[in-house]
Amino acid sequence: MAVFYDNPALLNCWFALATEFEVRNGPIGRTLLGRKLVLFEDSAGEVQVADDRCPHREAPLSTGRMEGGLLVCPYHGWSFGEGGKCVHIPSADPSMPIPRNGHLTRYRAQVRYGLVWVCLGDDPGMLPEISQDADAAFRRINNPVEHWRASAVRMTDNFLDIAHFPWVHTGTFGSRQRTQVGRINLESLDDGFHGYRYDVEAENPAGAQIVSGQHSDTVFRQMTTGFVLPFTVRSTITYETGLHHVILLLSAPMDDVNSYFTFVVWRNDDFRISAEEAIAFDRQIGAEDKVMLEQIPGVLPLEPRGVASTQSDKASTAWRLQFTRMLGLGGSDERASEAGEIG
Repeated sequence: MAVFYDNPALLNCWFALATEFEVRNGPIGRTLLGRKLVLFEDSAGEVQVADDRCPHREAPLSTGRMEGGLLVCPYHGWSFGEGGKCVHIPSADPSMPIPRNGHLTRYRAQVRYGLVWVCLGDDPGMLPEISQDADAAFRRINNPVEHWRASAVRMTDNFLDIAHFPWVHTGTFGSRQRTQVGRINLESLDDGFHGYRYDVEAENPAGAQIVSGQHSDTVFRQMTTGFVLPFTVRSTITYETGLHHVILLLSAPMDDVNSYFTFVVWRNDDFRISAEEAIAFDRQIGAEDKVMLEQIPGVLPLEPRGVASTQSDKASTAWRLQFTRMLGLGGSDERASEAGEIG
């Protein structure tokens, strides 16, 4: 029985499913909220997203090929172009009309931040705002989309949490000497994110020194972590040198326990290091999270008393409360406070 991925409230949300580059070399298949999709770029350069089934005999179009901007079905060669329209049926008399039901069932798609975003509903909301993307002082660095065998709910909870840093990220920046988390105060951050500010004295090994531009054993970071519903998390890092490093963490549920993950980085570093060098350390951090999360089965309980929490879990608790309300599952500040999670 599904826990959250089949909830209608998620249909009008946008989810990042691929990079521009991946779709340009499509077709590619993706699964979103239990629905199998095909993504491709048509002859006009527009991204098309449709059910991953040919209307003829239901072959998966993602296993087909692109020819001259047309998506060609691998079974009978039916070809689909702009707007998902069927434009050619090899076995049919070209003077005969295309069957009315021979065209693709399409969904909304838009390209932003180097990613292809998909919405399955008819009343789409807004994409997350990252003001640095329009700032000429910043460059944007994209990463491939990965499949994580983990729930988007657990992933979002993890990305909002800093208490796991000394334990999970021992190979990157975590330090067992600094395990206590100071008091967290939630607030409205810029660009519509809700979260908290904090300072971190992080380990600064060789890989991190490339990113931070500092060569001391530890480095001081001023940080924020915040969320936008349903599964978007943003972390900002400001170094004493004035370097800003912004990370957008994006989870898209295939189903309750499988998700896509990608992250985007913005930096005002004047291209002092290569894009690969700038994100290699963040990729290592993400790999450590993945190893941990893929060990934990099922969906993180959404009800306040479903798991034990402390004040260091305050951001995650606030997110779960808002998420359950979004799904129409209820939840109250009073119940959360009784569980020792908010306040």
